[in-house]
Amino acid sequence: MSLLRSLREAFAPETDGVHVGVHMPDSLAAPAGAVPITLRAMDAQDYDEWNDLRWRNREWLRPWESGDPQHGPGISFNAWLQRQHRDESNGTGALFVIEYQMRIVGQVSLGAISYGSMRTGVVGYWVDHRHAGLNIAPTAVALLADWALHDPDGPGLHRLEIAMLPHNARSRRVAEKLHAHHEGIRPRYMYVDGAWRDHDTFSLLAEDAPEGFAKRLIGRHARE
Repeated sequence: MSLLRSLREAFAPETDGVHVGVHMPDSLAAPAGAVPITLRAMDAQDYDEWNDLRWRNREWLRPWESGDPQHGPGISFNAWLQRQHRDESNGTGALFVIEYQMRIVGQVSLGAISYGSMRTGVVGYWVDHRHAGLNIAPTAVALLADWALHDPDGPGLHRLEIAMLPHNARSRRVAEKLHAHHEGIRPRYMYVDGAWRDHDTFSLLAEDAPEGFAKRLIGRHARE
């Protein structure tokens, strides 16, 4: 087998010649004992609530916001949402809003999904500044990990990557609470806040928590 063919098969969103799309669940609910959040797919009716939330958190999120190094024109909410749905159909991404007390308080996403011999994806998340410190972000990532790595209806991945700016202490605490593997610094990894910036990377592997990441998080949080 050629190296080119091997790499192509490692990243192709196909299994045994069948196209793989992401099957989005109706919702993912935190188990008893965890902060009571729910993850669900975003739809067009979320525009007003989501837009208000983003506007309220614009300064809170600005230092960590990834951007377009080509400085292309912005897109509308509907166009952005259609792009997310295309990623789901293509099997390359999934986006969930985080709901707490029946309100959207943030989002968690899975992107850059690759299949074949890699079976990996990149996790992103943010939470409203008024709800920071409630264990919402770690729980949301744990629910996402359980779906992506263990759920028979999920994408069946083996590894999730979490990358953050080295000085993002809150994001680092999320990775630490999940006992993610620290993999080190990736130089100029992503374009954030107007420049190519180094990122500290962590990973979660399927075999890390065969009983479930959410359950493991509950147990460790109770002992701390």
